[in-house]
Formats: sequence, structure tokens, C-alpha cells
Amino acid sequence: MIRAIIFGATGYTGLELIRILSCHPEVSIIGGSSRTWANKRASEVLSYLPQSKDFPLVFIDELINGAEADVAFLALPHGDSASVARRLLDNGIKVIDLSADFRLKDLATYESWYGKHKDPDLLGGAVYGLPEIHRLEIKKAELVANPGCYPSTVILGIAPIVNLPEFELKSIIADSKSGVSGAGRGAKLNTSFCEAGEGFKPYGVIGHRHIPEMEQELSLMGATNIKVRFTPHLIPVSRGMVSTIYVKTRPGTLPEMVREAFRTFYKDEAFVRVLAGNEFPDTVKVRGSNFAHISLEIDARTDYTVIMVAIDNLVKGASGCAVQNMNIMFDLEETLALTALALFP
Repeated sequence: MIRAIIFGATGYTGLELIRILSCHPEVSIIGGSSRTWANKRASEVLSYLPQSKDFPLVFIDELINGAEADVAFLALPHGDSASVARRLLDNGIKVIDLSADFRLKDLATYESWYGKHKDPDLLGGAVYGLPEIHRLEIKKAELVANPGCYPSTVILGIAPIVNLPEFELKSIIADSKSGVSGAGRGAKLNTSFCEAGEGFKPYGVIGHRHIPEMEQELSLMGATNIKVRFTPHLIPVSRGMVSTIYVKTRPGTLPEMVREAFRTFYKDEAFVRVLAGNEFPDTVKVRGSNFAHISLEIDARTDYTVIMVAIDNLVKGASGCAVQNMNIMFDLEETLALTALALFP
């Protein structure tokens, strides 16, 4: 059995990791960290967790020093993972980080968006963990930087066309909406029920931190400097995310040609479904699953292609993708513990 530990086990992404890994036939969770619930058993905090899947919750340092694990999932706030990762790697533990600490390759870019990095020497060795794009590198990696949820939708939506001459990719417009769980489990006034329950608002309109991640990966694929005009929105649902992406398109480009490019690109991908024409992604149809649904239409009047991508931000946008990466790193069947269908309705 693969021995797994989860840092930040009682946050939303940590809890989602527990849900998925508890169904994994090749994994045993042997410990987790929690500032709030340290020195308790996980089953004391999570009444739905069966005794057979129970494990201790401890403080971060205790988990690092006492763990004889094979893989560590870091579901920690941005900035905290960088101070933990090296100690785990030095102990021979593979690391999958769900924060932004290792997603950006360039130190100056990272520090201009996030502030001073706590372990910059690790940046060059981290693999960006979007399996549909970097599967071969993930397979050999010791440190994987799990993608952000918003970048996952935008990159998956653009990757099939990034090198097609029919598209102008110098400036991509991405309009994205996310459920409230994307803000984390900590109590915040602007994500409380009364503040967010019947609202719908943009935020981070200029300079959202996920922008350099999108631009880095798309520019690498396209071998050119790609810019993304990105606006996120908060919608009054607990989980789910849709990105609507607008790309300038050469006149006369046919929708079926573009759909075929998407179907070809993702033909061997277990978790990406390209929808038929006039069928649009819906968060309720991916809720609780590791699937991404993609559709597109071409607006001949304005010569724009409209690409729409839906995922569950906690699964394919975070913890499900992390488990997918773990399966690849340990040479397991990539779909293990991830084939559950959406929770519908």
C-alpha cells in the first residue's frame, strides 16, 4: 500500500483528498495535519469517516518529523508549502503541492505576484501537474505543482488550438465563475451565506494571481508570448466552475473542424469530454467528479470562437487532479479512485 499524508487535512481540498483516497485500493492515509484539530483522530472531526479509514491529526512539524510515508499532499495556503516541501523530499517522500508555491518557473515572476519565495531552489525541479499536458514529466517527478482551478479550465480550453493557424492567441479573454468553496474553508465575511448566498460578483478584476500560471503554460505550448485577459466571478453555489473563453478566429473557420481538433487532442483522455454542438457545460453535470466538460461555438459575425469549460473546482480543479498525478507518479492506473460519476442532481 502507498502510505499518504495530507497537510491541511481539514480544509476543503484536504477533505476532498480524504474522500477520494478513502476509496483508493492502493492507498492508506496514515496521518494529516490540522491547526484546529491537532491531537484528535480524523474520525472525531469527520463523523462520516469509517474507523477502518481513521488516522491521527497532528501539527505540521510533528507530521513531517514522524511520517514514514511515500507521498505527501500539501493542501496548505500559498507560501506555507515552500517551507515544508524540502524536508519531505529529503526524507524520500514524493510531494504533490496544491498551493501556488511551485507552479511558476521564473522566480522573479513568482515574487512579483506572490512575494518572496521561501525555497526558490526547488522551482526548477517542480513539474506542473496538469496530466493532459505534462503526463510524461509527472511520471518521473518527485515534486509536482498541482494546477490552480481557474488555470486548469483555461489551459484545457486552449491547449488543442494553441498551434493552429486559424486562431489569434496574442490576447485571450477568459471570463470565469467559481463556487464559494474556491475561497477556502476559513471564515470570511465576503463568503458567508448572507453575503454570498444570493449574490454574483466579479473580483480580482485586474491582476489575479492565476494569470501568470495560465500565460506560462500556454506560452510554453505555443512557443510564443501569450497574454490572457482574465476576470473571475464568485457565484452562489458551494462547488463548480465554468470558464467561457473568447479567441479571435480567422473568417471562414468551421465549428466542426475545431471540434474535431478538440476530439483528436483529447481522444485518449479519460477525464475530458468534448461535447457535441449546441450542448453546453453545466457544473451540475461534473459536480463531485474528476471530469472536465468542454464545448465550443464559432461566432461568424464577430469572428470569435467561444470555448466553454466546466469542472468541479475541488476535484478536477484540485484534489482529484492531485490523486490523478499520484497515480501517474506511482505507475498506477491513472483513473484509480476517480471514476465516480457526477452527483446529479
